[in-house]
Order: sequence, then C-alpha cells, then structure tokens
Amino acid sequence: VHEFHVSLLITLAIVMVGYTLATSWHFSAPIALAITGLMIGFKLRSGGLSPVTAKALQSFWEMIDEVLNAILFVVIGLVVLQLKLEHGAFMLGLAAIPIVLLARFISVAIPIKLFAHLYTYCPNVISIMTWGGLRGGVSVALALSLPPGPEKQIILTTTYAVVLFSILVQGMTIKPLIVRSMQKAESPTI
Repeated sequence: VHEFHVSLLITLAIVMVGYTLATSWHFSAPIALAITGLMIGFKLRSGGLSPVTAKALQSFWEMIDEVLNAILFVVIGLVVLQLKLEHGAFMLGLAAIPIVLLARFISVAIPIKLFAHLYTYCPNVISIMTWGGLRGGVSVALALSLPPGPEKQIILTTTYAVVLFSILVQGMTIKPLIVRSMQKAESPTI
C-alpha cells in the first residue's frame, strides 16, 4: 500500500488488534506491540513503502510517542506525590540496583562473547551497554499497571528507586564512560 491514509489505518488496526489479541491470549501486550513496531519499522526502512508514505508514518508515530511519553511522565510525577516511602521498600530498591545491573551485564555479555568470532566490537562494549541500559517509563508504567494491593506500593517504590538511579547516576555518567573507553581505544599500547 502506497497511500499514506490507508497505511496509517492499517498500522492503527494492527496496534489495536495486536493489543486485544495479546491481552485475551494472556501474552504481554507491550512486548507484542514492540515486536509489531519493529516489524513495521523494518518495512519502512526496507523500502516496502513509498518514501512519502514512510516519512508520514514515521512522523505520525513519533508524534504519538512524544505525546504518550509526556502523559506517562505526568502520571509518574503524580504517583510520586502519592507514594508512601517506607524504609523497607526503599532498602529493597537499593538492593535491587546491583541485581538489575548484574542481570543486564549477563544479558549483554553472553551474546557478545558468543558472537565475538563473527563481529568486531569496540573496547569496553560490555561495560558501556551494561551501564547504558537505562530504565524509565516502561518500568514505571508496568509497575503502575499492577492491580491494587499491599505489594503494589513496595513494587512501585522499588521500581522508582531503580529508575531514579538509572536516570540520575547512569544517565549522567554514561557519556564520560564512553569518552574514556574511546580514548583508551585510540591510545597506542606499549
């Protein structure tokens, strides 16, 4: 289909049907829609659509992304005002930070080591990708979507602690880590 309006309606229908099917079949709707987005994005970049249609679709979905992110972060801010900061939940959040970093390290290191004979990676790629695995809106949105109950507050507080560490500490230090890694890669070894 090379007409923008029809392509837009098809992508909107795919999103709605995909979400409905995923929830009715008890699959993860966010993961199903992320996969759908990847497939549509691949189709856009592979030349399967006219350049005008591809650009219009990309612009539309980028605008939707910006609007939904703005709404999500307003909701996140409002929920922060209602959080009951309990000492135990906060300590659980602090304990979760190294666990999340370790899980990210394992999920990055294994594939890189497995494919090292096929691909050349920049130095410290594992460290950079581990530290650059920032968490934010999706993590909080998933925690907010939990049904009401006593454990929801604990999960929300823990998630907020991990996300705040990710944004404030990891987000502010990733650039110096990359710069330092690139400087080491460029410096001659003796």
